[in-house]
Amino acid sequence: MGKLIVFEGTDGSGKSTQFSLLTKRLEEEGVGFRRLRFPRYAEESSALIRMYLGGAFGSDPESVNAYMASSFYAVDRCASYLQDWKADYEKGCLFLADRYTTSNAVHQGSKMEPREREAYYGWLYDYEYGKLGLPKPDLVILLDMPIELTRQLMRKREADTNTKADIHEQDLSYLEQCRASAKTAAAFYGWQVVSGAKDGALRSIEEIHEEVYAIVKKCLEG
Repeated sequence: MGKLIVFEGTDGSGKSTQFSLLTKRLEEEGVGFRRLRFPRYAEESSALIRMYLGGAFGSDPESVNAYMASSFYAVDRCASYLQDWKADYEKGCLFLADRYTTSNAVHQGSKMEPREREAYYGWLYDYEYGKLGLPKPDLVILLDMPIELTRQLMRKREADTNTKADIHEQDLSYLEQCRASAKTAAAFYGWQVVSGAKDGALRSIEEIHEEVYAIVKKCLEG
């Protein structure tokens, strides 16, 4: 079987930037791999996700419970795996994923009371990796960012790309709950946590990248 490395983080954590830096560096080093990005918004399998994020089922993220919303995202991943990368994974290919099942743990777990989250994490693990048969990650890197710094990064992204935040990104309390859920999930599943801040200030992109790179290289060499 292949190897699967997943990048995870709350909205505005700098995850996509770090994912791009790592893939570029590995390409320069001649490491063979394939990229995965979830959700796949351009594909038919993401229709329910787009409706959900667009507010078709309610403007509040709580309008759709964690188990139902998790299924929306899981279906998109299943379609991707069966249609696109299962064969290469079974041949031993390396995959780097920008989000995965891990995003359900972070975002949907945030809808629950802290005491309920571990039961949900256990259900999610069994549902996607057990019952649906999706590959389990060999490494998950969680990029953790304080919410006040997250908001700064998101405002900059909106200005740079002229895009509007979705219903999740507009809800500050939801983002705070996502961060709490992400940290709990990281402890539950054994993810590697990389902090985007030090002493209340943003770390440099390059410093974060070097930490991420070291963790990935250790996984690849193990």
